[in-house]
Amino acid sequence: MSRLVLIDGSSYLYRAFHALPPLTAPDGSPSGALFGIVNMLRATLKENPDFTAFVVDASGPTFRDALYPEYKANRPPMPDELRAQVEPMMQIVEALGFPILRVSGVEADDVIGTLALQAHAAGIPVTISTGDKDFAQLVRPGITLTNTMTGSVLDDAGVFEKFGVRPDQVVDLLALMGDTVDNVPGVDKCGPKTAAKWLAEYGTLEAVIAGAEKIGGKIGENLRAALPRLPLNQQLVTIKTDVPLDQGPADLKLRARDVEALRGLYTRYGFNAALKELDGGAAAPARGAKAAAPAAAPEAAPAAELSAPGEYECVTTPDRLQHWLAQLAAAPLVAFDTETDSLDPMRANLVGLSFAIEAGKACYIPVGHDYPGAPAQLPRDSVLGALRPVLEDAGKAKLGQHGKYDLHVLRRHGVTVRGYAEDTMLESFVYNAGGLRHDMDTLAQKYLGYETIKYEQVAGKGAKQILFSQVALDDATKYAAEDADITLRLHQVLSAKLAAVPSLQSVYRDIEMPLVPVLERMEFTGVLVDVAELRRQSADLSQRMLAAQQRAHDIAGRAFNLDSPKQLGALLFEELKLPALVKTPTGAPSTNEEALEAIADQHELPRLILEYRGLAKLRNTYTDKLPEMVNPDTGRVHTSYHQAGAATGRLSSNDPNLQNIPIRTEDGRRIRTAFIAPPGKQIVACDYSQIELRIMAHLSEDPGLLRAFESGQDVHRATAAEVFGTTVDKVTGDQRRAAKAINFGLMYGMSAFGLARQLGIGRGEAQDYIALYFARYPGVRDYMERVRQQAREQGYVETVFGRRLQLNEIHSRNQAQRAGAERAAINAPMQGTAADIIKRAMVSVDAWLAGQGGRATMLMQVHDELVFEAEADFVDVLVPEVRRRMAAAAELKVALVVDVGTGKNWDEAH
Repeated sequence: MSRLVLIDGSSYLYRAFHALPPLTAPDGSPSGALFGIVNMLRATLKENPDFTAFVVDASGPTFRDALYPEYKANRPPMPDELRAQVEPMMQIVEALGFPILRVSGVEADDVIGTLALQAHAAGIPVTISTGDKDFAQLVRPGITLTNTMTGSVLDDAGVFEKFGVRPDQVVDLLALMGDTVDNVPGVDKCGPKTAAKWLAEYGTLEAVIAGAEKIGGKIGENLRAALPRLPLNQQLVTIKTDVPLDQGPADLKLRARDVEALRGLYTRYGFNAALKELDGGAAAPARGAKAAAPAAAPEAAPAAELSAPGEYECVTTPDRLQHWLAQLAAAPLVAFDTETDSLDPMRANLVGLSFAIEAGKACYIPVGHDYPGAPAQLPRDSVLGALRPVLEDAGKAKLGQHGKYDLHVLRRHGVTVRGYAEDTMLESFVYNAGGLRHDMDTLAQKYLGYETIKYEQVAGKGAKQILFSQVALDDATKYAAEDADITLRLHQVLSAKLAAVPSLQSVYRDIEMPLVPVLERMEFTGVLVDVAELRRQSADLSQRMLAAQQRAHDIAGRAFNLDSPKQLGALLFEELKLPALVKTPTGAPSTNEEALEAIADQHELPRLILEYRGLAKLRNTYTDKLPEMVNPDTGRVHTSYHQAGAATGRLSSNDPNLQNIPIRTEDGRRIRTAFIAPPGKQIVACDYSQIELRIMAHLSEDPGLLRAFESGQDVHRATAAEVFGTTVDKVTGDQRRAAKAINFGLMYGMSAFGLARQLGIGRGEAQDYIALYFARYPGVRDYMERVRQQAREQGYVETVFGRRLQLNEIHSRNQAQRAGAERAAINAPMQGTAADIIKRAMVSVDAWLAGQGGRATMLMQVHDELVFEAEADFVDVLVPEVRRRMAAAAELKVALVVDVGTGKNWDEAH
């Protein structure tokens, strides 16, 4: 699972300065704070975060200064010896490749808080690296604090243990205590224990204020004297979480390290351990790499010929084309690549092709460079005609890097590539799915020690970037021929690595490579979309939004902006006096979905706002956007599937993201009605039933779980009967819901806290449920412990078919990271096996469809579902064959069950 690490740079600079002795560099300049920062960043890099940022305070006043001019007024100026280390610190951070964030008008805390909640909303676990207690207010499941100087980690339980309050009470605790560092005066003589005691009794600052008259003694007098300033205190200590930012969490990837800059800085300041690590570690990704990644494990030095410069030829005459055609025809393996004028393969025009048959030698055949003064090139159609016998020969093995794109481009230009046998992106992905990015630039640096030419170097970047058709032939040849050459070199290295691990080679050879042409055909086919229906839905949603807006205005007695949380909060909580049952991380009354649901039974307006928001999301995300994605040449939507995305092997898709089309509401399901079959055809949806639970039964071999599936019972009802000690026919709806939450939750490492939250029960009761579950299904408990132990011993876990998920954090000293790795160890074999099964099914079904004369085509893969388009009179032939092949995609100890539906559109097929 991806992870975001946010580093509180401002906090660590001061802490390192005060915690470490006054060290000096060889030239006598101060270096103690720098030394602490460098060690902290090196420790962070060793944890291999997926996304990270180094956040520091910007110069100038913030909004808190406007609220309270005395804010931080008593802070002394920065010591000169610390000031001297700020600029070199930023140079080191920059050279290490960390994104650096400074935002004017707010503090670093606010930037971190905003990113943390954005990542949390996207399902990305967050670690905030800080020593600042204020960040405890952000902690929740999925957001933890770590102090790399002390090794301590704070989660929900840790916050309560340290402060005596829940994370959502930390803001109120700080408001009562005050903060001498920031010059925020609290209640006189009120320390953390007193503040925690009041909050334990009253719950919130507002309630403490309301009950101030009841608190006796001198401390009560002090509280009452401080009442006028407590609301302001609350504002000042609340971390802002809605800062407008140019970058989101997914944009915060490590850039390439500048090794030479680091070497100079480390040498200047005498950081010998860091220098030794730099010189002795793996080659760093080259600056400007398309997808820089955390430094991976060092690789053995490649053979000299694999890291040497290549010799490349630009083919512009018939005789040189014939020369290369002869070499391609004789070669056992042909590496190829295409150059185009678009990233969209369904619209890209071919600009040139490159080929390599031995390391260090490659050619580029330009066919579409059209800049003024461009040299004469061979006609595109004649080149493709000459290449067709090689490219369409199924007996001639071809190799690419993410070659599915190239297969698309060539198909659109009349060439159907056959014999696509190797793909370096997939070799890298199968060999180490989570270890690094799998783009060619990153792989070349890691496995070859070779720095590739970047696209920006030949085409420019930003607004000045030109199309590849405008790139000069000399530059284009060096760039394009290198692509084919490096792909061939990478294959020589990666194929040997896979051959050394037979189970991984089998995953690559039997699952991933056969799937490439299957996905390419699915993407090329696309799915027919009823644009008129989507327009009707958009119009209907707009009318209903307008009606909801008018109704809301009528209820409120005035107009207000339904999309403004500020205006909505003022209306609900100040004018209508509705209770603020949910707070934002800043301590303000929340107007999010959870908050509105909590008060929806007390007033008509919150329910109306929820209805309005749901309608707006459907319109803005789907009914308005999907028509824009329809290809004008085909009238269809052509999604792109990604094989090398999720480490578990799950396919993902984008443009559009088919996995996210909503199905929980009637309005959401209507979206699927726009995915239609042409006249005379039907949509057929085939969905694995509870596949991950079936895999859990297979892996755990628990007799009770196996028995529930073998009997054909509703497994959640059967589980409820076991856990609650009743008969299946007497299980209540709430008991089944609890059993379902346990069944699925345990596969994702859900704790008693998480189960309690999901079911709305106490943590003790949730723990009792889990204990009962394990008592009834001891095989599940034993499996979970067994797989954790395997992960600790081997550093990875495997699917039924041998796919591996490396767990680099399984031995982390960071408890939260280690716990995350253990949860992944339990879940990955099930998710990964499910991914392998449906991929195997797709290959099998596609092979059968190839012999059916085009009477049915596979359109989409969504979660555990395959969707087909079939001639109406062929459906009765298709369904049993697909069901049989999907069920036979794995031999488990319980049968795989496939649910099938048909209809004129995707929704009807459900």
